[in-house]
Amino acid sequence: MAKHLQDTTTLHNGVKMPWFGLGVYKVEEGDEVYQSVKSALSKGYKSIDTAAVYGNEEGVGRAIKDSGIPREELFITTKVWNADQGYETTLAAYEESLKKLQLDYVDLYLIHWPVEGKYKETWRALEKLYIDGRVRAIGVSNFHVHHLKDVMADSEIVPMVNQVEFHPLLAQKELLAFCKENKIQMEAWSPLMQGELLNNPVLSEIAEKHNKSVAQVILRWDLQNGVVTIPKSVKDHRIQENSEVFDFELSAEDMEKINTLNEDQRVGPDPDNFDF
Repeated sequence: MAKHLQDTTTLHNGVKMPWFGLGVYKVEEGDEVYQSVKSALSKGYKSIDTAAVYGNEEGVGRAIKDSGIPREELFITTKVWNADQGYETTLAAYEESLKKLQLDYVDLYLIHWPVEGKYKETWRALEKLYIDGRVRAIGVSNFHVHHLKDVMADSEIVPMVNQVEFHPLLAQKELLAFCKENKIQMEAWSPLMQGELLNNPVLSEIAEKHNKSVAQVILRWDLQNGVVTIPKSVKDHRIQENSEVFDFELSAEDMEKINTLNEDQRVGPDPDNFDF
């Protein structure tokens, strides 16, 4: 169980990935993303998660460069967008992301969504990047079990990570079990359900008991489920608060209470039904 902000899980290829990181979805390019990443890195975060479509890779790259932290101590994730999927186009998109981030490699490169008819070719491109040593780990995002099975059916490499919407109202039990069984590390985006869970009475009661915030209880629940989590914030004090989840533990009873909140409710699109 993760005890410190720098603690890592080991992916099935031996690469160590931090259990906790900063997400920058909907964080504006320029000063906002720069300050957000700079703040997180100064507070001991080692993992930053961005994507081509977020439009803020340049600001993320500047903050990394200016942090003075040795590159090998950081874990940087980005993702290929749907419009760039396909074999050659994915390889080109990766080069573009590297240029914007001012990096020689990223630690984790993900397929952002399972675009029908394209994601298998895209995966082939990720395998090439990985085999060529251009990226330390490869994975997917927003893949259901059937998408994972489809990729695994005729690929050389099993995805190392599956980053999906995951929070107490969308506990993804079947997907989590499948990922664990196949040594695919699950990672949560929108762990706080874009703030919609912060007034939940069950979570509020558990938070009060532990003298923690509801956000901290949810993030701790992620970790105790064996799920990597990357909450987003642009507020300095919130970036600090989010990371203070390693000094308490939820009991089996707490975990069960949170588990019963599941309603299979999404804030984002269903990976079987999106049109972008």
